Amino acid sequence: MSTVTWITARGLFGRRRSLMLVPLPLILVALAVLSRSLGVDPGQWAPPVLVGLGLAVVLPVVALIVGTGVLGAEIDDGTVVHILTKPLPRWQIVLPKLGVAAGVTAVSCAVPLYVGGVLAHSVRFGLALALASAIGALAYSALFVALSLVTRRPVLLGLVYVLIWEGLLGNFVSGTKVLSIQQYVIALADRIAPTALLSTTVTVSVSAVMTTLVVVGFTVLAVNRLRSFSVAGETS
Repeated sequence: MSTVTWITARGLFGRRRSLMLVPLPLILVALAVLSRSLGVDPGQWAPPVLVGLGLAVVLPVVALIVGTGVLGAEIDDGTVVHILTKPLPRWQIVLPKLGVAAGVTAVSCAVPLYVGGVLAHSVRFGLALALASAIGALAYSALFVALSLVTRRPVLLGLVYVLIWEGLLGNFVSGTKVLSIQQYVIALADRIAPTALLSTTVTVSVSAVMTTLVVVGFTVLAVNRLRSFSVAGETS
């Protein structure tokens, strides 16, 4: 598994798409620092910057870029053949790749969210955002890794989920929030560090259960889907 992890990390950072991981987190930190330096009330800038940008855009988009790249890019260019020919159970391929995707996403998003949380409220709030975003990174990664194995257009479907389901419907149709990873992250962060800067109608218990179901369910789906791939990288 360590070999698969190393190959995945090397391949991920060797592609140009890895450069897309830098701008969004930097913009988040820059906006938080600028707002704090100008003396803007945190109640005015924290929700749109930390939630509207950080949790609603930076976290899912970074997870989408990384999650669809750890396996989807290898399938597209045919390099997945080198891994499929190894005598490894498919779960020993999926889990390391999921771990890399979740780890890279968590680091890329938790650090700027921690900085923003500290500037907006407190160290505890920053840690709450960092921890909750790391959990969200795992859930998003499981979803997007599975999508890269289920469809040839995982990025498009991922954007539909992030922009339409979570972004549009989530703001106007309250029932859709129960199936929103973004809302799970907000609920978990608010439980760790309760503050008026965060607001959601999804309870912590529902968030914990649904996050677990998303991670386990889509990981199992990815493993089963990869089992159907032939050596040529095509589904049988």
